[in-house]
Amino acid sequence: MYPPELVKPMREDLTSVGFEELHSADAVNQALSKKGTTLVVVNSVCGCAAANARPGARISLQNSKKPDNLVTVFAGVDREATDVARAHMVPFPPSSPSMALFKDGELVHMLERHHIEGRPAEMIAENLVDAYNQHC
Repeated sequence: MYPPELVKPMREDLTSVGFEELHSADAVNQALSKKGTTLVVVNSVCGCAAANARPGARISLQNSKKPDNLVTVFAGVDREATDVARAHMVPFPPSSPSMALFKDGELVHMLERHHIEGRPAEMIAENLVDAYNQHC
């Protein structure tokens, strides 16, 4: 577990633009049972989360079409919530950071760490926007 004061700004990077933090298995299951579209960001303390994933997620929300629900779990902090979120992302292996778009509870788009690491935030945002335009 990381100290709360260390991850606070990393959490706020997403919550400040409307993401809801999920801290329990029940919260994840409730969020993913909602009708409509839900973007799940598996947040992380790694550099590619700071430089690529979180900025990419924020930029993607400037699109006219966007998910109905924005949620996040924090790998290495909210273990139970992260494990349940990742279980919904099968067949993709666990990775962080990662992003998954669900529609009516079904996984319709996935960005794994290898899609995020080393790519600029704008490219990640473009990938998400394409998914939003198709599914939202």
